[in-house]
Amino acid sequence: MKLLLTGAFSYSDIQLAALKTAGFEITYIQNELEKLSIDCSQFDAVVCNSLFMYNNIESFENLKAVQLTSAGYDRVPVSKFAQKGIALFNAKGVYNIPMAEWALLKTLEIYKESKFFLRNQEQKLWEKNRNLRELFGKTVLIIGVGNIGQECAKRFKAFGTKVLGADIFDSKCEFIDEFFYMDSLPLALKLCDIAVLCLPLTEKTEHIINAETLGYLKDDAVLINISRGKIINEADLIKVLKENKLSGVALDVFEEEPLPPQSPLWSIPGVHITPHNSFVSDAVKTRLFDVIYKNLTEFDYGKN
Repeated sequence: MKLLLTGAFSYSDIQLAALKTAGFEITYIQNELEKLSIDCSQFDAVVCNSLFMYNNIESFENLKAVQLTSAGYDRVPVSKFAQKGIALFNAKGVYNIPMAEWALLKTLEIYKESKFFLRNQEQKLWEKNRNLRELFGKTVLIIGVGNIGQECAKRFKAFGTKVLGADIFDSKCEFIDEFFYMDSLPLALKLCDIAVLCLPLTEKTEHIINAETLGYLKDDAVLINISRGKIINEADLIKVLKENKLSGVALDVFEEEPLPPQSPLWSIPGVHITPHNSFVSDAVKTRLFDVIYKNLTEFDYGKN
């Protein structure tokens, strides 16, 4: 089978050798963010992230399987894949742990005023802060109770919080104390102290966090986004923050990436920003290759 790999994942020599031993003839291209100049009709399988945002699926005439390096499907034409009978695999389970740890970390940083102490350390100032809060007894709302959301629920539950979940279906997660369907999201938002966004980006979820839904949150609530930037209407969020509502916001994803230097989000005191980095960990590369190898080698190319 002919396999196209892209720079969306950095393969070791051992990993490439394993794929070759499994029977794959490998073509590697570093930059997937441009139109390919090679014959794409030759490939049986592709491992990529954003390749099909810049290349037409019609050029891949014999394609049978695609493995994404991302957990989300928002960078691929899912309906066209289904029409053509192309198997589509995501990186399910790869990034759950580091992203859940990031959500918990940022919540604690906001609750424990870490920015205050870091600034004072840089200036060698000895000054106490009496505004610290504890997670114990607080109510956390996980919006999107998939694999990542469930890992978040597990960790927040360990801190003695009440964990609410909101989604289109009930996953029966053991760490969720109370579940809400999405049409009851306003009620769930009113109840929570911390809202963690873990839901996929779709037509229905784009800008689901907007002026109206932000208005349901408590004035001292914390908002965490580890899903996709377009889940939040950033203009509405900026307006709310300038009105001194919400005690803290942690954003790892944005409507436009990189976040433009002129964005007010950079300078609003209560905002914690990282550059779409929450999925990174020392264990991710091994975990992702295991998923890639399993899906590519167990797929039946003859049935397609």
